[in-house]
Amino acid sequence: MAQDWPTKPIRFIVPFSAGGANDLMARAAAEGASKELGQPIIVENKPGAGGNVGSAYVAKSSPDGYTFLISAAGVITNSMIKKNNPYKDSDLIPVVMIGLSPSVVVVAADSPYNNLREFVDASKKSSGFNFATAGTGSTPHFVAEMLNTQYGAKLIPVPYKSGSESASAVMGRHVEGTSEASIVALPHIRGGDKFKPLATTWTKRLDVYPQLPTAVEQGFTDLQIAHWAGVHAPAGVSPAIMDKLADAVDKAMKAPTVTDRLKNLGIEPVGGTRTKFEEFVTAERKRLGTVVKAAGMTEN
Repeated sequence: MAQDWPTKPIRFIVPFSAGGANDLMARAAAEGASKELGQPIIVENKPGAGGNVGSAYVAKSSPDGYTFLISAAGVITNSMIKKNNPYKDSDLIPVVMIGLSPSVVVVAADSPYNNLREFVDASKKSSGFNFATAGTGSTPHFVAEMLNTQYGAKLIPVPYKSGSESASAVMGRHVEGTSEASIVALPHIRGGDKFKPLATTWTKRLDVYPQLPTAVEQGFTDLQIAHWAGVHAPAGVSPAIMDKLADAVDKAMKAPTVTDRLKNLGIEPVGGTRTKFEEFVTAERKRLGTVVKAAGMTEN
């Protein structure tokens, strides 16, 4: 079966609304991998419950190699946060990393804050700032809780269905700020009339926007996190099929036409092997697990 696979279209399930980093990286991977595999890859959005609706859907799907999840940080931390998670960690198997979009802390363009230090200090002096997230356990949620637990900020996480909705909340002045993926934030930053960037939470400055300092440079040495997207399979999918898909995504992420386009959008293509992605997921679950405990990030 693995030798003949795929013989029909494959589905990538995005557990967030269209327009966010997870969705945009999924579409780039689908486009490149479908060329390698010779079959269409259809991207379907199933948002809700911090990624749980789409994740549970894939976890319970037939392990025939035609339905995969586009995973993110929340997918691997939901089991720590939600008391009644609809799937177990073992129900979803890491296949391959797609890429990562460095996170950017942003406020409205007319906000009085010009860097992350000013924003955090001002939150401490107020009753707290509302901070948009893409749901419980999403990357922006972790950014907020890292700033709260490690640096004394007073940020109140406000969940939305996707990064694009969070971005709209900032522009509409419904919240004071958010941490958004560079691919979503940069178009609004470059225009200059919608977002003001305060810091990138990645390990280095953005190649496409080098004037923005990192959080580390501003004294937040432990605030290092990005929006990442990978592929997970429902338990039971043939290892040979997962290897074949991993190889196709890896090749797609190394194709110059894809890498140039993604880097211009602020995305770092990664790809790699199943083993590398498994190691990443294990390490990230352990690292973020400490934040979950420190912040008491639990919900029913």
